[in-house]
Amino acid sequence: MISVCFTSCSKEPPKHEDLDFSQVDIAEFTETDKETDYVIITVADYGQIVIRLFPDVAPITVKNFKKLVSEKFYDGLIFHRVIEGFMIQGGGYTEKMTQKQSTAIKGEFSSNGVENNLRHIPGVISMARTSVKDSATSQFFIMHKESPHLDGEYAAFGYTVYGIDVVNKIAEVQTNSSDRPTTNVVITSIRFAERAE
Repeated sequence: MISVCFTSCSKEPPKHEDLDFSQVDIAEFTETDKETDYVIITVADYGQIVIRLFPDVAPITVKNFKKLVSEKFYDGLIFHRVIEGFMIQGGGYTEKMTQKQSTAIKGEFSSNGVENNLRHIPGVISMARTSVKDSATSQFFIMHKESPHLDGEYAAFGYTVYGIDVVNKIAEVQTNSSDRPTTNVVITSIRFAERAE
């Protein structure tokens, strides 16, 4: 069983140091039609990644992500930018590198006036954006290694509770000079998930 521990039961957003990451990689989850704070990212030929979302930390970001998941927006898109020792990024392009459009949202991070205590350590999921702070749309990235220079500059909104080995495998793929995998890494689907009984 996986546990996520907090130092208190208050309604305050969890601080990163209060999270217990000691039992990742051992949970079993199943897909569900119900909206939950967990999603399963199924990646063709690689496996599944389960993410826990934090609506208390980044409510706008999580609401937008859940909307896209419910619309099956991510099905068939790719991880188009992979940098080993940094992160894997996807959720915006098809296999033919056609960009899929969605609406921009407010960036929920401290340099944009929003408190967000999640740090960019391995397994954390965060929103990609341009140099414009309120430009995040659908693209996300999952950290491969700790990158403190992103803290306070990008909207972290969840973390990997199962499948960090999948993240690691994707991070090691061969890429071209633009950091795009030479063989497409396809997101088969992203679905809501619940703990298997």
